[in-house]
This record gives sequence, C-alpha cells and structure tokens, in this order.
Amino acid sequence: MNKIKDMPRSERPYEKCFENGPETLSDCELLSVILRTGVKGSSAYDLAKEIITQQGDGTNLLKIMHTTKEELLHIKGVGMVKAVQILCIGELAKRIASMPFVDNVKYDSPKKIAGYYMERLRHLEQETLHVMFLDTKCKLIKSKEITKGTIDRSMISQREIFVEALKCNAVNIVLVHNHPSGEPTPSRDDIRSTKKIKEAGDMVGIRLLDHIIIGDNKFSSLRELKVI
Repeated sequence: MNKIKDMPRSERPYEKCFENGPETLSDCELLSVILRTGVKGSSAYDLAKEIITQQGDGTNLLKIMHTTKEELLHIKGVGMVKAVQILCIGELAKRIASMPFVDNVKYDSPKKIAGYYMERLRHLEQETLHVMFLDTKCKLIKSKEITKGTIDRSMISQREIFVEALKCNAVNIVLVHNHPSGEPTPSRDDIRSTKKIKEAGDMVGIRLLDHIIIGDNKFSSLRELKVI
C-alpha cells in the first residue's frame, strides 16, 4: 500500500477521525493512528492489519489482548516502542472498562463483582486468582492478585489471603478467578478449594461472601449455586 499521506484525504485515518469522529474508523485504522508510522514498504495501516490478523484470518481486536510482547517483537516493523504502545492499549482498555465499578460502589452482588473484573480477566490464557478485600458495607478496600495457576494449586496462598485481610482490616472477602476456556462452570477443585477457604475464614472471623468465576463475557457465582 502507498503511504497514508498519499491516500485520498477522505480515506486518511487522521483526517477521517477529525472530520467524522473515531467511531467511523475501522479497527486497523484506529490502530494505525496509534502506531503513527510504518516501516519501509509498509504503511502504518499495513502494520496495524498485520498485528491484528497475525493469529489467524480476519480482523479481531480481541487478539491484541492475547498477544504477548515476544509475539509482537517478531512482527517486522514492531520494536520495543510499538510493542509497549500496543500492550498499553490493551491495559488501558481493561482499566477503562472497570472504572464505573470503583470508589463508593457496594460490591454486594455477583454482577457488580464480575463487572469489575470481566475485561481484565476474560482474555487471560492462564488462571489467575484475585481477592477483593471489603469493609462492613461491602465497599472495596483493595484488590490483590494472589496467585497464577489452578485454584487447587493456589491453596498454598490461604495464609497470604487472611494475613492480607487482617492487615487491611477487611471483614469480608470475595474470591475471583478466570477460566481461560471461557466457560465459567466451577470444577470440583474450585468447589473444594472454596469450601476450605470459607472454613478458614470462619475461624478468623472473615467472611467469604462469594467466589466468582469469570468466563468469556459470562460468569458464575458459587454463592448463587449454593456451594457456600
């Protein structure tokens, strides 16, 4: 493709965005604006298209969420700066998605809890366990990633969970982890681990309110399933 500056004005991503709004840009056009420059023989648009389509045919922005630093660096024209730009786009998208669920929100329903974590966890390719530490009114004191790996293996972190809860004066906790398969149905290990953590919490006076499992745009609540 020719350089973007050689394209008709109405087709240039910058001009198109300025005159008609960013919602009129295609996925590749949006990414090309962020990248700004291409490489010899390829425009920023060409490079954006290669990045988005590198994991298969067609364009899918979700692929960016799964792309690692190493995979990006293997694309001709992507160096450290562009790799960091792309990784930051994904992280920014996750943080923006969770913004409505901060500050004075009461995390007293599975839907609110799942909404806070959905965008940051549903794209991950490895299970990750987070814990929400809540006050008496179910307001968030802090959220912490406890471990990566299956929940069964992460039982070694029970002590860390409750030590952290006591340090921040939390009286309630919620476990949240993802299923990379996209299917949030709890496994036997999920159920067994949840019951053990609930028992440990009862012993120290910290209530386990729920265990939310994040899938691909869907979730399950072990409290709603009457596991706890």
